[in-house]
Formats: sequence, structure tokens, C-alpha cells
Amino acid sequence: MATADEAATSATSGAGAIGRLGRQSAECFLLMAVGQIESADLPDHDNLYCRYTFAFGQDWAVTAGLEEGIGQIAQKNVDGGVALLVWNLPLDISFKSTNPFGWPQLVVAIYGLDLFGRDVVRGYGSVHLPMVAGRHRLRIPVCVPQPSSPFQAVSSWITGRYPEFIDLNFVAKGNGKEVTQVSTQGHVTVELNVVTKDLKALGYRCGRQSDVPVDAPSTTHAHLPSGGMKP
Repeated sequence: MATADEAATSATSGAGAIGRLGRQSAECFLLMAVGQIESADLPDHDNLYCRYTFAFGQDWAVTAGLEEGIGQIAQKNVDGGVALLVWNLPLDISFKSTNPFGWPQLVVAIYGLDLFGRDVVRGYGSVHLPMVAGRHRLRIPVCVPQPSSPFQAVSSWITGRYPEFIDLNFVAKGNGKEVTQVSTQGHVTVELNVVTKDLKALGYRCGRQSDVPVDAPSTTHAHLPSGGMKP
């Protein structure tokens, strides 16, 4: 049986732990996103798979979930008259930060096989995670880098080495887009449920779900890839 002194010591340590947790929660805010990369509409391609990663600033840290992942090869399925590639690739991640700068972005890359069975990129896209808690349906435009000359285009077709980006984080950056040649391929549909915590306690106001008009689409940012190309 615990003595009175031991019980008092245990209560004191427990109170200290709770206090530390309270101070920690007040020093940072949390962002959680759960959902799925639902489908893609790429009219010119079929039998594709999706890879994703999250790009975020230095003040952010992943506290739970997967930072990157890859899905299965999907074949087009006609849904409502539109041939869609359906992946339903699950997303589940939580972040903590003290600074909204570098707000996390979801970066997607679509890959498939060419006529010779070689793995080639079919599109890149990115979007910021919503800042407003609630359910969101996002539409991410995707594009693919293009060869800088007709000679490189022929060379890429022969060798199977098409222009692509070494690091997916380049897709989320804004610098150098004006010197990158890309072509639009279609779009990817993502569904997310977002939860935030302690933003208001740190003085940040991102609005409420009720502040957004019902017919207003979720904000998307299509970042055309920049730099880091390999021949």
C-alpha cells in the first residue's frame, strides 16, 4: 500500500506532467488531414499509378501518419460518361508547427508505361492543405515537363528518358516556373477531412467552415514544376 508521502509525490508529478502538456499545446498548433486521392481524369493515358508526398516548411513536423506513399495501377472506368482512373489511395497525416509559413502541400506524381513497357511520368501537381477545418473536395491540375527542343523530344522517345523531376518537392516550389516548359494533362480529385487545433490560441484566425459559401470550390494551387530536371 502506498504511503501518504508516496501518494503526494505521485500527485505532484502527475500535475507537473499535465502542466507540461498544457504548455506544449499552447506553444504549437496542430493540423490533421484524413482522406483519399480519389481519382484522376487524364484523357490521353491509361493504366497509371499515383505517388504522393507532403512538402512543408522547416517549422513543421510530422507527428503521425505517412509522409509519402504509392498506389496501385488503375485502369480507366467510365463514371457518369467520364473515363476516370480510380485509386482511392488513403491519406492520413498530422502536423505540428509554431509558424504557418510553409503550410503543408500535397504533391502528386502520376506514372505509367510507354509503348515499350518503360516507366515514365505522366503528370505532376500540388495543392495546399485547406486551412479551414471541415470536409473538402480538391481538384488538382496536373502537368508534365516537355523537352526543350524537337531533337530532345525524339531522343526521349527513343531512349525512354523523358524529362522529369528528381525531387517531388520541386513541384511545390514557386521559383523558376517561368522557364519550365510543361503541358497540361488533366486533373486529380482529392477528398480531405481537415481538423485544426490551437490556431486561435496562438492568434491565427483561419475562418470557420460556415464562413465559406456552399457553392464556393475549395482553393487549389496548381504549382508548375521548376528546376531539377534530368534529361
